[in-house]
Amino acid sequence: MASGWAPDGAVQDQVDASVESEIARARSRLARGPSLEFCEDCEVEIPEARRRAVPGVRRCVRCQSAQDAQDRAQGLYNRRGSKDSQLK
Repeated sequence: MASGWAPDGAVQDQVDASVESEIARARSRLARGPSLEFCEDCEVEIPEARRRAVPGVRRCVRCQSAQDAQDRAQGLYNRRGSKDSQLK
């Protein structure tokens, strides 16, 4: 039965859950396996120096920069919802 009050530590539990989900999302994006010779998005050759510097690289610098910008924009979205959205 809901009492109208959050239990002790509820805010910290929510913060911990948010941090854990973000860590899991970041880890899922880490490159695995051998580096590709050609970018998986634009098929431009990935320079040898980049393949040695970034093990498991999948994209050229241009495509990776675009992907990082897109990820930053999506990272600003509150996936758990705000207090106001829960009141509706």
